[in-house]
Formats: sequence, C-alpha cells, structure tokens
Amino acid sequence: MAEDHRIPVGVLGATGAVGQRFAQLLADHPWFEITALAASERSAGHRYGDICQWVIPGDPPTTVRDLIVRPLTPDLPAKIVFSAVPSDVAREIEPQFAQASYLVCSNASAFRNGDDIPLLIPELNADHHTMIARQREQRGWPGLIVTSPNCTITGVAMALKPLDDAFGVRQVFMTSMQAISGAGYPGVSAMDITDNVIPYIAGEEEKFQQELAKLLGHVSGGVLTPAGLTLSAHANRVPVLDGHTVSLSVGFERHPTPEEALEVLRAYRPPEVCAGLVSSPATLIRVRTETDRPQPRRDRDATGGMAVSIGRVRPCPILDLRMTTVVHNTLRGAASGAILNAELLVAAGYAEA
Repeated sequence: MAEDHRIPVGVLGATGAVGQRFAQLLADHPWFEITALAASERSAGHRYGDICQWVIPGDPPTTVRDLIVRPLTPDLPAKIVFSAVPSDVAREIEPQFAQASYLVCSNASAFRNGDDIPLLIPELNADHHTMIARQREQRGWPGLIVTSPNCTITGVAMALKPLDDAFGVRQVFMTSMQAISGAGYPGVSAMDITDNVIPYIAGEEEKFQQELAKLLGHVSGGVLTPAGLTLSAHANRVPVLDGHTVSLSVGFERHPTPEEALEVLRAYRPPEVCAGLVSSPATLIRVRTETDRPQPRRDRDATGGMAVSIGRVRPCPILDLRMTTVVHNTLRGAASGAILNAELLVAAGYAEA
C-alpha cells in the first residue's frame, strides 16, 4: 500500500498504557495513519503530548504529540478505530462506532464471546473473519467489531493450534505467571507484588476456557463451532514487568511423543494471507531446546514481540505432554495483535466498502 494512500485510523482510550502502545506502533505503520486520538472527558480537548502521562519505553511519537484528544464519540475522521478502553466503556461505545460504519478492532473483553464476533489471531484462524457477514446481518451494522483474545490465552492458543490440527487437543491444564503490565497502569501496588505471587486475577480463569475453545473452533457458513476441549486453569500475577509465562499439560485424542509434537510446532505455517500482513512475523513459533527456556526477560521480544516461544516439551505422567510458553502480553497479546487484525481486515477487503 502506497504511503500516500494510508488508511486513516483512530485510537480509543489513547491515553492509557495500551492506547499508548497503539500510538507508538501506528506512528510509522505503512498502511495506517493516525488521524484521531480519543479518550475520556477528562482528557478530551487537550493536546495529547500535554495530557498523556507516557508510561511505556521511549517518548510519544512526534506525529501525535500535537493532536487534540477527542471525545469517545463516533465522529472521528477515521475508517478503522483501535479500542483500548475498559470493557464497561467498550460495551457501550464500540457498537456505536460499528453502527456508524467504523471497523472496530477491540482489545477489550466486552464482545469476545459474542457468537457473531470474530476472536482473531490471524495466523491461527484468519477464516473466522467470515463471521462478519452474519454479524452485520444480525446487528444491522454497516461497520463491524473484531476482537483480540485475552493476552495470556493468546500464547497458549498459538502453541496449541498446530498440535490441535495434528493430534486433537482434548484436555488442558495450565498455570499462568502473568506480568504486572497486564494489570494496566498504575496496576498492582508495589507493596502487593514485590517479593510475592498473587494467586488470583479476577475473571481470568473463566476467560481462558471460553476463549481457547473459540480460537480453536471452526467456522462454516459464518457460524462458529467451538473446539471440544476441557481446560483447568490457575491464574497468577508475578513480579515480572512484561511477558506472560504459562506452564501447560495437554491431553490429546491421538497421543504424540515429544519429538512428534516438536516436529509439528517447527513445521507450522500460518494461512497464506498472513504472508502479506505487515505485522505477522516470519517465524511465528520459536522452539527452545534449552532446559531452562523460555524465560520472559529473554524471550518476550522474539520477532518484535509477535512470536510465541515454546520449550520444555516433555512427557506428562497425567496427560500426554508438558510444555512452557512465553508471549509478550502488551504487544502480541494487546496492541500489536489488534493492529494485525486490522491488517487482515484490509487484506480481506473490508476497508474498501
């Protein structure tokens, strides 16, 4: 796509940590141009560089510092909007934007479980965008909503999709070690997380079961059939800044050896459409063979934070296999993942309407 034909895009919730990631990542995107930043009434009307308390590495991009923050209303000069607002706000405003013909790429959980709302990781389930026709028919929207999954289950799904295709995933037991950045800013109190592990994150364990079944499900005629699997999860907050680590035990319909599983993981290739998407990494799955990898500090930034790192693939005495995954939660699991979803929508022709 030519530089002078970039698609105008906006960011909803632009002053928050994920909204800042969107602003940072979109500043030099070859397909998209930020033309609007929107946030709460407290921020609206102010210059972005003045009102935004920048909390991620680096400085606000020069291309957005002088933009005046707009209200969260569907009158933005944009075709696509990236939603980084809290779920209660998203539930109210995202349908308004879809009704006003915007393509909404949401990072919020508000609509992830809708039976006509695609939950997308393009390298796994690009064909799920075909649910959009049914969404528009049922809801009367000229626009649309697509969603990104929970940042923890993102890495799990990326690891399990190739194995599900090859061997049929039936049982999953998982223990997450989730970075503090997943709680947003200011997030968890230092008095709570320093020298500590918090063995509860509200709503997370319920999301894992629902979203993994949807991500690994199959779409036919615009209708999703969720994957038939059972998941048991423990969600923990740990004193790591970025990068969610998950320990997995997995049971399969056909029982692979570790060697067979590793061969499948190394051989996995995303759908052909992903080869033309700017943000899709050349290597989606990085297999680590060291006895002590992956680790969040060493592996979260693999391929610009867009790959999943998988290691310690070994037999499980209860199910079939054990393994460990690491994924960058604020990149692949949040802003970068939603931008990749927008790229898929463009490739599929939705931005032309």
